[in-house]
Amino acid sequence: MKKGDTFVLEAAPDFVLGFDVGGTRLKAGAVSRKGKLLAQEIVPTGALEGPKALLMSIVAIARALEKRMGGPASAVGLGLPGAIDPERGVVLLPGRLKGLENFPIVPKLKSAFGVPVIADNDARLAMIAEKEYGLARGKGWALTVTIGTGVGSGVLIDGRILRDPHLQFGTQASHMVLQAAGGRLCFTGARGTAEMLCSAVALAQQVRDGLSRGIPSLLSDRHAADANAVDFAAVLEGAARRDRLCLDELAVWTQNLGWFLVSAVHAYSPEIVILAGGGANGAKYFLKSLRAHVNKHLFRWPVGEPLPIVVSKLKDHAGVLGAAAQAWLFA
Repeated sequence: MKKGDTFVLEAAPDFVLGFDVGGTRLKAGAVSRKGKLLAQEIVPTGALEGPKALLMSIVAIARALEKRMGGPASAVGLGLPGAIDPERGVVLLPGRLKGLENFPIVPKLKSAFGVPVIADNDARLAMIAEKEYGLARGKGWALTVTIGTGVGSGVLIDGRILRDPHLQFGTQASHMVLQAAGGRLCFTGARGTAEMLCSAVALAQQVRDGLSRGIPSLLSDRHAADANAVDFAAVLEGAARRDRLCLDELAVWTQNLGWFLVSAVHAYSPEIVILAGGGANGAKYFLKSLRAHVNKHLFRWPVGEPLPIVVSKLKDHAGVLGAAAQAWLFA
């Protein structure tokens, strides 16, 4: 090195970590202040393995992402299903993640990382992501519905994400009862909720039920070898190949989703409905019929003006980006 030469050390990029803990998958990402996904990881959630295993998985993924980014995150955001205490990360009501309702995951993550950690409902965070980075930018009234292992909802009211004292406003639309007589039992104690009729898992269950009763299908051999192999993607594959069982159950499922959206729109009066989550990836098979059903049955002014029902452009990343957007408020 010659006299006078200097080395300029390149600083690690400024980023936060966002986590979206679903019933099936744990999604994580390093996110810039402008909402750019810089790095990501997706692994099975392990919902039945308990909260300590989930904590260890989050820490391991976070360390791996920080290593890839070349430095520590400025803050961590965490999305969880259900009614969430933001300061403790405690799920206040029983749900799909066993044991998490009494587990203070936020303080434990704060201790592990030494940076601010904030938790919120996963579907509310998806709505925040749409407001900050997606199709709800510039909108005052919007509804996001996430379709995956379960069904989630997030609501934008007059440009604001509202929170009530019970931490549930806008996030519990999926507990609307659509089929009280004879519907599947929900963990809420009700039967025939949108959670039980409109999730990606619900469609797969409908088709598996038909297959178990011997209804002919292109998926019969797959079901016989492994019933769990008949998942949402398999049903859409069958529908694409004009399988009668898959097409019939997809039509029933789409109608159930349509009635759910009709009820949710009447409750929240959005100017746009945004579908997100893994189930929305198959929208080309049901979106046209869904729009027709919803707009036919809405009681809404101006009369005859269709309500936009669109698929999120954030794809599977809405929850991660929403968690990151919340984390930036504390970074």
